[in-house]
Amino acid sequence: MSRSVLHSANQSFAQSQNDRHGSGPLVFMNFSPEERERYARHFSLPEFGVEGQRRLKGSSVLCIGAGGLGSPITMYLAAAGVGHIGIVDADTVDASNLQRQLLFGTADVGKKKIDAAADRLRDLNPTIKVTVHDEVFRSDNAMDLARGYDLLIDGTDNFPTRYLSNDVAVFLGIPNVYGSIFRFEGQVAVFAPKLGGPCYRCLFPNPPEPGSVPNCAEGGVLGVLPGVIGSLQAMEAIKLLTGIGESATGRLLHYDALALKFREFKLRRDSQCPVCGDNPSITEPIDYEQFCGMPAIPNPLPNVPAIDVHELKAKLDRNEDFQFIDVREQDENDFCKIDGAKLIPLGELLERLDEIEKSKPVIVHCKVGGRSARAVEALIALGYDATNVDGGINAWSAEIDDSVPLY
Repeated sequence: MSRSVLHSANQSFAQSQNDRHGSGPLVFMNFSPEERERYARHFSLPEFGVEGQRRLKGSSVLCIGAGGLGSPITMYLAAAGVGHIGIVDADTVDASNLQRQLLFGTADVGKKKIDAAADRLRDLNPTIKVTVHDEVFRSDNAMDLARGYDLLIDGTDNFPTRYLSNDVAVFLGIPNVYGSIFRFEGQVAVFAPKLGGPCYRCLFPNPPEPGSVPNCAEGGVLGVLPGVIGSLQAMEAIKLLTGIGESATGRLLHYDALALKFREFKLRRDSQCPVCGDNPSITEPIDYEQFCGMPAIPNPLPNVPAIDVHELKAKLDRNEDFQFIDVREQDENDFCKIDGAKLIPLGELLERLDEIEKSKPVIVHCKVGGRSARAVEALIALGYDATNVDGGINAWSAEIDDSVPLY
């Protein structure tokens, strides 16, 4: 799609929101004295000005997730003056969130994320409306939650919710501003078939195998990275809502933080896409947990045999005869370990099977239970008597031995 066509589509979308929410005379009287002072730098931008600010004030955005991406997304949208911000999240603030989720402070640990987020956003900009939804974004409630908003922003880190947010945006005819992060890399795109671009399913028609892609808890993420990607998502939302610039519709931007490099990939709409194609076969939300082979709330491979950390401790205290395997990476093991565990990183497991006896039971752990569940599944398929440790070393640290650092 040419830049001129994209720019025209963006302006048309912004104008449609303008018509939907009504228009008024382009004068400063549309804003209170407090707002005039607050948005003074926006008013000074020739490409933005009073009209751009008025469009933001009349717009609404639903952010799915109040975590690493949701923090910069909602904070910048609130500061910019988006009139109505909705947040969907059912989680509580944990100390491990504070390294990257700047919506929250130490005093918020243990609180519901949406409550702490709403307080922060209302303090940041008391002139806007903040609506919180203390629930998981699921196929049975997603349409009702998203209906009435001008666009969705995906701030999640699991595939069922990612596919669901895409499909709901397509069904409602609104853009979906996508972002993802992992370790030192991130991606940003705008999926908007109504603007002539593709949807997420055009790019990824099928999800990866369950557990094959670690989430942030397992793979880690540099704390600054979600700030970069979330800020780009907020920028794309503002451009769409105001009609300025050229949005990332039809493009995917990849960011490599370690190399300080951006790469752009052109995306095309798939006419055979089951959701936005010429003859869509999916016209309402489906069971995304079944589609992705995993639950929306991470609980990797639930059918794998497992014990909790208390059972593990009891076995260790009784000196039971089993093989204890840690499938994390070397740097994780250097940081903290459970005494008696043998390190065999997951990626080396199949190459080092000769180090694991088939005649003895095997108990496997990792950081939170995802990688070890995959290892157990593979070992069972190869004839081993293997069991996973639910919650991994983080659960051991929280429930058994707090001298083991939590990370």
